[in-house]
Amino acid sequence: MLNGRRLREVPEKTRLLCLAFAVGICSGLAAVLLHSLISLIRGGLSSGVTPFSPALYYLVLPGVGMLLSAIIVKHLVKDNISHGVTKVLVAVSKKEWSVKPHNMWSSLLTSSLTIGFGGSVGAEAPIVYTGAAIGSNFSRWMGMSYHSATVLIGCGAAGAIAGIFRAPLAGVLFTMEILLLNVSTTSVMPLLFSSVSAAVVSYIFTGGHRILEATLEPFSIYNMPFYLILGIFAGFCSVYFLRTTLKMEDLLSRFGNPYVKWFICAAGLGLLIFLFPPLFGEGYDSFMPMLSGEVPQGQVGTFLESFFSNAWGVPLFFLLVMLLKVFSMTFTNAGGGVGGTFGPTLFVGAMAGFVLARSLNLLMVSTGFSLPEQNFVLVGMAALMAGVMQAPMTAIFLIAEISGGYDLLLPLILASTVSFGITRLFEHYSIYSKRIAQTGDLLTHNNDQAVLTLLRTADFIEKDFVPVRTDSSLRDLVRAIQASKRNIFPVLDAQGRMRGYVLLERVREVMFDADLYDTRHAVNYMQPAPDYIYDDEKMDTVMRKFESTGAWNLPVITRDGMYVGFISKSKIFSSYRDELRELSHD
Repeated sequence: MLNGRRLREVPEKTRLLCLAFAVGICSGLAAVLLHSLISLIRGGLSSGVTPFSPALYYLVLPGVGMLLSAIIVKHLVKDNISHGVTKVLVAVSKKEWSVKPHNMWSSLLTSSLTIGFGGSVGAEAPIVYTGAAIGSNFSRWMGMSYHSATVLIGCGAAGAIAGIFRAPLAGVLFTMEILLLNVSTTSVMPLLFSSVSAAVVSYIFTGGHRILEATLEPFSIYNMPFYLILGIFAGFCSVYFLRTTLKMEDLLSRFGNPYVKWFICAAGLGLLIFLFPPLFGEGYDSFMPMLSGEVPQGQVGTFLESFFSNAWGVPLFFLLVMLLKVFSMTFTNAGGGVGGTFGPTLFVGAMAGFVLARSLNLLMVSTGFSLPEQNFVLVGMAALMAGVMQAPMTAIFLIAEISGGYDLLLPLILASTVSFGITRLFEHYSIYSKRIAQTGDLLTHNNDQAVLTLLRTADFIEKDFVPVRTDSSLRDLVRAIQASKRNIFPVLDAQGRMRGYVLLERVREVMFDADLYDTRHAVNYMQPAPDYIYDDEKMDTVMRKFESTGAWNLPVITRDGMYVGFISKSKIFSSYRDELRELSHD
């Protein structure tokens, strides 16, 4: 049996495949454990609450779960572990591929408490973060290269998705569309190894039944125009979901006191769940009857029972549930809970499909024509996921895999593509990547832009230039020339701010004329810099400045004008080629 030292001596490609298999098994076990913990907590709580105290179950328990998670994060974890998929994207984009070891258990523990107590979020993002942490730490322990470490992070994420949904293909597509973005042919093999091993582990422990047991109607080509309408509707719902989530997060972040924020979020979440019980927990149980063509009538709060006494009240009720799910999800995360947007996206998509199909059926009741509502529920899930996550391939094959609905492949493709296209008209980034894109740290499918994102301005600053002062004489400048191997001499004022620079060519003719040493000054030969680079500037703007000025060297300063050094375009080009070779390494 190979120990760790011997394993490090194995060729890296072989090690990568072995580690991908191990990461997949561990990610699959983590997914099984998370689902088991959520079921255990929820089962224990439901047996301890009597039917005569729904207020306790809906108003109080979700807030308690949020508080417990917040306490664990603050006092035990001592790190921000929310928005797991976004954190993985940041790690990959910033080449910070060493995800902290505590993430292998912290997201799993806190999300099980949050969701088990009724928090209105999904378990998928936390388990993706857990899987990515497993892959990252395995790669660190085995001394893998950046490329292999990134692939193993993707293996962990793919294994997590495959394990929680028992959908290996969706796990690979999720990683390729959302996380890695530049996956070579060779990299697909570790991803497949990890996804399949995770799915097998999940099958062993949870059985072979489908995640979504749907009683679907046979596909009819005559329904395709209505699936097109569903794609359009889902596209606008995706824009609403994305924008409302981000605005709510910004609004709730203004509360500085975490306990005040927890109280407001817990009260808001409890009230929403009390009025609309389908918002409790992940919500999958709420739309399961819809997949069999039924309406979950036991899902109505006490004050809203009148909705179901009217035919149009049913779609109106679930339309409200669909719109309010975004608020309940944001309340949960902002109040200290740990969960993701993956599950809520599927939930809102299911509601959107049902609301549209039921409304169209009510409008066409006199014609005798009827749409299969369960089919629309399933297709709606894929359509909303394609829009919100900007991942149409993942959406299509995930829903097909977890429901067995391959007969609906044409509607799934049509609705997902239309939803994706409409969302992209208004939002160029997914719910996971928009925050990162605003800071300029997001990797993209564009190799050129991806390389510039990976390069850091601070890594190229050269500081071996000899500066002179604004009051320096020509004699001082000549001494600086003698002491330097460079042909550029920055001119600084008394505070260290840069005023310009002197090129050796400007003083070559007079530097040997000793009569001028005390009568001329450095500023007589100074020229202004064509542009300045800030020490915290993004590399894409740095390259634009080089292109616009035509310079080969530009000075670097701080935001308050203090001199730092120079950056050479030739050095950037050299690193660019190396980074591009590493990024495209097969």
